[in-house]
Amino acid sequence: MATSAVVIGGGISGVLVARALRLAGIEVTVLEGMHLGAGSSSRTAAGIRQQFSTVSTVQGMRHSVASYLELAEEVGQRVLEQRGYLFLLEDDEALAAARDRVALQHRAGLAEVELLDRAALADRFPAVDTAALAGATWCPTDGFLHPEVVYQEGARRVRELGGRVVVRAPVQAAEVAGDRIVAVQTPQGRFAADVFLDCTNAWTDQLAPVLGATDLPVAPLKRHLWFVRRAGGMTGEELMGLPMIVSPSGVYGRPENPDLLLMGWAHGGDPQPDFTPEDQDRVAPGHAHDAGIDAVPFEAWARLAEVVPAIGAFDGVVATTSGFYGVTPDHNPFLAYDPLRSNLIRLVGFSGHGAMFGPFTAAVGTALVQAGRDLPWVDLPTGRVDLGDFAIGRSFRAPEAMVI
Repeated sequence: MATSAVVIGGGISGVLVARALRLAGIEVTVLEGMHLGAGSSSRTAAGIRQQFSTVSTVQGMRHSVASYLELAEEVGQRVLEQRGYLFLLEDDEALAAARDRVALQHRAGLAEVELLDRAALADRFPAVDTAALAGATWCPTDGFLHPEVVYQEGARRVRELGGRVVVRAPVQAAEVAGDRIVAVQTPQGRFAADVFLDCTNAWTDQLAPVLGATDLPVAPLKRHLWFVRRAGGMTGEELMGLPMIVSPSGVYGRPENPDLLLMGWAHGGDPQPDFTPEDQDRVAPGHAHDAGIDAVPFEAWARLAEVVPAIGAFDGVVATTSGFYGVTPDHNPFLAYDPLRSNLIRLVGFSGHGAMFGPFTAAVGTALVQAGRDLPWVDLPTGRVDLGDFAIGRSFRAPEAMVI
């Protein structure tokens, strides 16, 4: 079994993987090309949910929720706000599909998820206008994270446990022997190890040629978040009482603080494989909060207000942030050894779900390191999880249906 590891990437995935490896007794160095959380981890909507349509993902996210609660105890800070996720359903067809998903989620152990009809939705969530809705699915143990706590405190724990965290250390070259990586070179020096773990997500296809690794279908897509200032018919306390609400149009919103609503909406766009760190903060045309009333954030605001009318009386969209999703064809990540590099594990392609996958990614990554090979499954406290949905070279025939 490997006794030393280099983790490439200092975001949520990387630091949690490194922490898990140290707890397993493996010597660990984290290499981050910029500063901790410099990529998607500091630009995430930070949602964490267990409502997925892939059984293995439901089981993995149950593990993530439990693990984040344990991490909060370990570091003495709030990590997870369990405000719930409310997926609104617009018609009977959507309600029927949701009924099947909830049954699948129950079989996967997510007992607390509920299917709400229109009457139950109106009774439980009076802020929602149910006139044009058929119902919703609701899981009270879902919620959102404090990402900066996760990657900063996670890195602190790595150091406390005897690991190293090296910043300003982009991987520039690799020393190889046969199909194995011996060491990597960075501006901060040479780092050798028995096993290497790629936790760079949207950057993975930029790193792959440096390592001589497989070119994976992970497309870096630009995504935006907007912030709407509260006003009108909702108090700060009422705003903070809202769950993450996902409208039938795909627009989602949750409280950021008593005065701001965070809002997002997936949109089209071409992959940007050669993006730079600076490109993360370049807002696409028509997506800025100050681009006029015909801009995308104003349409998103209007659509969210259709289902939560009080949001329509808010003061306006006041800020925009942006970053990149590393998206795979089926919206499931790769959690497996690289076919071309026998001691390289790829933990990438989270399709916007990287923050919530963090503890599950750490558990799988550690199991792979300990086994020294790909595994058909991993045993977690939440049960045995089939890893076939995350294999490199899979068929992509079973795409994740619940993507926002």
